[in-house]
Amino acid sequence: MFAMSAGTIGCASHAEAAPVAHATSAAGPRAAPNARSVPPAAPIDPSSMPKQKPIVLRAARLFDGKGNDVLEAQGGRVSVLVENGLITQLGKSITAPADAEVIDLGDSTLLPGFIDAHTHLAVELGDDYYRYNQERLLRSPAENALLAVGFAKKTLDAGFTTVRDVGSYHYIDVGLRNAIKAGVIQGPRMLVAVHALGATGGHADEDPYPPELIKEPGPADGICNGADACRMAVREQVKYGADVIKVMSSGGVLSLADAVDAPQLTPDELKAIVDEAHRLGKRVATHCHGDTAAKAAIAAGVDSVEHGSFLKPDTLAMMKANGTVLIPTFMAADWLSKRIDKMPPPIQEKERAADAAHAQMFKDALRAGVTIGFGTDAGVFPHGDNAHEFALMTKAGMSPAAALRAATSTNAALLGLSAQTGTLEKGKLADVVAVPGNPLKDITQTEHVTFVMRAGRISKRPAGEGRAGSAP
Repeated sequence: MFAMSAGTIGCASHAEAAPVAHATSAAGPRAAPNARSVPPAAPIDPSSMPKQKPIVLRAARLFDGKGNDVLEAQGGRVSVLVENGLITQLGKSITAPADAEVIDLGDSTLLPGFIDAHTHLAVELGDDYYRYNQERLLRSPAENALLAVGFAKKTLDAGFTTVRDVGSYHYIDVGLRNAIKAGVIQGPRMLVAVHALGATGGHADEDPYPPELIKEPGPADGICNGADACRMAVREQVKYGADVIKVMSSGGVLSLADAVDAPQLTPDELKAIVDEAHRLGKRVATHCHGDTAAKAAIAAGVDSVEHGSFLKPDTLAMMKANGTVLIPTFMAADWLSKRIDKMPPPIQEKERAADAAHAQMFKDALRAGVTIGFGTDAGVFPHGDNAHEFALMTKAGMSPAAALRAATSTNAALLGLSAQTGTLEKGKLADVVAVPGNPLKDITQTEHVTFVMRAGRISKRPAGEGRAGSAP
């Protein structure tokens, strides 16, 4: 839950229709759309999809990402027909082409591919803060990019077919996204932010290294002071490939020069960032622990608030009224709390304060009816462990079905991709994962994904799964 500062951050080819990350409050889970946002991505045009052999996926049950229950065939199978990367039929009875490959996944549940709305695929903190920072300063951008390839594959294998990557460096996120889209490497579909935006001395800035040794960043690196400079910073990120804009409204945990809850941008700066981003068709996610900073960011029209540790009930009511989505990021706090003694004293103090407030904030958000999405802050903890967030969300009071919707249909709406992914429905991309048993009865089954398909391409399958030569 405690995004890294800039100082801490230091396959078979196939085509797919590009997800367009326009700023919007899409139809679906957002209760009160932000009027300043723009429409979401259009549905997939079937003619744009590459030709593929038909595939029938069969399992004991199916969760479509919309409801509270699974579709279950008593003693039989539920099926999903995938043709040219799209779902064309699903249910207890389908009619499939005779040449379709049949994959029987047994006593499993088929679900929409998971969506993590808060990742950092360019980095991985590890257990030793000091060693990480030393290695970060010694690695070349090329080495970091090669490590990120492995992080992307681990994320996909964990069942996450789409991620929103909210802060990188050396344009690693852009290169990773483009390589995945081109089929050069395997990984999740990525919406990227390039550099996170923030004020000098804030959470997006470098830690206070001597300026003679480390170059001071500017708008191209995400650091801006004044409304005009902040507009320029948005334009810089969009110029170099940003799908979404990330802004640091308050201090953070894993940075050394700021108070965790202190506002870091003026209302005018925040308004300039959001206005410029929405004008350019990009959504805005804000890292924010502090309550005062959150009020300013929500008033400016951000689409989501990340972390939200110290938010008060009246601020959560603003989020509910504005349709602002909360991304609580339990995983990072959970992971850091078990290693806090290995962190610098300022980080220890901030982590303990934020962690102590976060649980009550989440309960208040549930009670207020705030739309809650799914994001982990992966990169603070090891990539591939993202699905443990489900267990933490349910432990904090969310139902298993609501947690699954958060990572599927709710996040698809937040990212502007509801017409393309997020649910198992006819005409949508075949982003499908399978987990053992029934995750509504045991949510930790989401941590044991056995099968992953993204846009009709299988990237993970269980060894020796049941197959048949033709469809039923």
